[in-house]
Amino acid sequence: MYYVEDMTQNAIGEALGVGRVTVVRMLADARALNEVKISLRRDLDELPRLERALEAKYGLSQAIVAPLSTPNADPTMVIGAATGQFVSELVKPQMKLGVGWGRTLLSALNFVDDTHVADLSIVSLLGGISAVHQYNPAEFAWQFSRLFRADCYLIAAPALVDSPATKTALVERCGLGQVFAMAETLDAVLLSVGGMYPTSTAHLFNYFSDADRKALIANGAIGDCLYNFYNSNGEIVDHPINDRVMSASLARLRETPVRVLTSGGPDKIVALRGAFPLLQPTVFITDEITAAALVD
Repeated sequence: MYYVEDMTQNAIGEALGVGRVTVVRMLADARALNEVKISLRRDLDELPRLERALEAKYGLSQAIVAPLSTPNADPTMVIGAATGQFVSELVKPQMKLGVGWGRTLLSALNFVDDTHVADLSIVSLLGGISAVHQYNPAEFAWQFSRLFRADCYLIAAPALVDSPATKTALVERCGLGQVFAMAETLDAVLLSVGGMYPTSTAHLFNYFSDADRKALIANGAIGDCLYNFYNSNGEIVDHPINDRVMSASLARLRETPVRVLTSGGPDKIVALRGAFPLLQPTVFITDEITAAALVD
């Protein structure tokens, strides 16, 4: 009624004998359950121009630029949609895919094709969180693997531990060595980055105090990837937090054949400029406003 026959939500409510709020909830549930797929057209003239410009400037094999309804719109969902479509075509049988987590990646789940891929392994590249509020981006790897009926390998530890010694003990003596070893033999990685704003994902779960954030900025940090904080040259900054993060080595991830970076928004532009030398992505997925700023 809604997506094919173009009936209004009020008209559907009258036809079904339910209220409009119920119709809205049913439509949202249909998308969440992947019963409805939303596709974005990429044949707008400006988008291919931005894609070619990004590829030329940052040495990418492919750039994907998603359109926005207005310049001030939140780009998270459209980048997630483009990411979900790309990853659906990327995954192949017997592939090992490493994934990070964050709001952008979490939004991609609604746009990933729900299909079985034989012998696919999904490897989480960052530890988790212990307190979940409105959403849990750390669950991305598990939810993502379920869509493909794939094996999932998690780093069963906090994203940040209390000392480098604890990190070493967890990896070497508590069974996490296998996951870290798998992270060094991946076929592809799917990563996002965060900025240094108090509202960024890295700062929402109380692993870092505002004093930590300011100290990182004072040391040159402009963003993080997998809770590894880096400067504008794509170098990991000198700060104790970077020695306590339970994540795969970014230096080793740069050796992965396919490196997908997906991120965008005004609070990510500075972080993204440093992410290109840090991660050396082969594929970059973003929105048109962010793309224009990065090309400029």
